[in-house]
Amino acid sequence: MLIFNGKKEADKILSGLKKKIKKEKTKPKLAVISVGKNSASELFIRNKKRAARKTGIKISHYKLRENTKEKEIIELIGYLNKDFSVNGIIIQLPLLKKINPDKIIGKINPIKDVDGFRRNTLFSSPLISSILIVLRKSTKKLKGKKVFALVNSDIFGKTLKKYLKKENISINYLKNRKSSGIKSADILITVLGAPNLIKEKMLKKGVVLIDAGISVMGKNKVRGDVDRRNVQNKASFLTPVPGGIGPLTIALLLKNVYLASKKHE
Repeated sequence: MLIFNGKKEADKILSGLKKKIKKEKTKPKLAVISVGKNSASELFIRNKKRAARKTGIKISHYKLRENTKEKEIIELIGYLNKDFSVNGIIIQLPLLKKINPDKIIGKINPIKDVDGFRRNTLFSSPLISSILIVLRKSTKKLKGKKVFALVNSDIFGKTLKKYLKKENISINYLKNRKSSGIKSADILITVLGAPNLIKEKMLKKGVVLIDAGISVMGKNKVRGDVDRRNVQNKASFLTPVPGGIGPLTIALLLKNVYLASKKHE
């Protein structure tokens, strides 16, 4: 089973960004909005801050209380949209069930939507771009492959399907933890955040596994959706957690922030 080294790929991108930012003497800035407490989200934000420090990109984190209303989040986004020092705005998902993510993300100015999830965005989604990079590295021939994705939201499932369609890659996405039907998959993408859910009995021989699901177990102990030890004799390729899709996604997000800063000049 081949193991994808996401950190190595990410470091190349971060190194390039650092050189450009230093040479151009720019000051790119990202605003991150989170609502309530979520251990996985907190880990993601810490990792974003760590990567940003390597490049010279500044991150401001707006940590909102669990009882924050939609109206307050929208007001904050409106304020950040008008702040010329802020080049990118992201909403750390998942949001609480009472909050409509489509509505909230839709309030971000398209030129600051560095996560690439709203309509009329100017940027590619870092997570989906990471998945595309890995897809191309995992197999020489994508045409005719049966691709399934396990997702925890329609917004991500539809966005993933739309992006892959542009690359002539057809996928079926299943919401939540419904694993029926995935045994026929040549490529399985999972972004559930359901630790060790995927076992070898659920998979066909030689399957490519792209694991973008992250769960925090205890103090900074991270698990992916795929049970790595269990599937090692069945899968041909795996993006590990940690060290796979995560670092690459963060690097591409910061690249979008840099590109957004150029648009603001």
